[in-house]
Amino acid sequence: MVRRLEHIGIAVKDLKEANALYTQLLGVPPYKEEAVESEYVNTSFFQTGQSKIELLEATEAQSAIAKFIEKKGEGIHHVAFEVENIHAEMERLRDAGFQLLNAQPKKGADNKLVCFIHPKSANGVLVELCQTIQPEKKA
Repeated sequence: MVRRLEHIGIAVKDLKEANALYTQLLGVPPYKEEAVESEYVNTSFFQTGQSKIELLEATEAQSAIAKFIEKKGEGIHHVAFEVENIHAEMERLRDAGFQLLNAQPKKGADNKLVCFIHPKSANGVLVELCQTIQPEKKA
């Protein structure tokens, strides 16, 4: 079940410049910056009420963000929804005919498990499902 809009991902050419712009726009600095090496991106997050803005900067030409910017320019890349159980949601959506870009969830930024839904299945919008990774309990 979808809990809420978790964040909107925005592709940017220069994370430092975009951080300055969004700090001025939102009146707060990013609360976190993180490299996601598996996706060839650097990210930063801004808290905006219950939701977040994620800025994504490519670190390699082969990254999805670099390709997105080359094709479409800077701008909204994806919309992310927080889910209670990402595995159950993936199964539900797959059964409903949605095309998932991931067979299994993978580790994303901001301590999340993530899965993407192909834009062709969601009116041209890249949708991300995300679930917070719970810390392991110590025995």
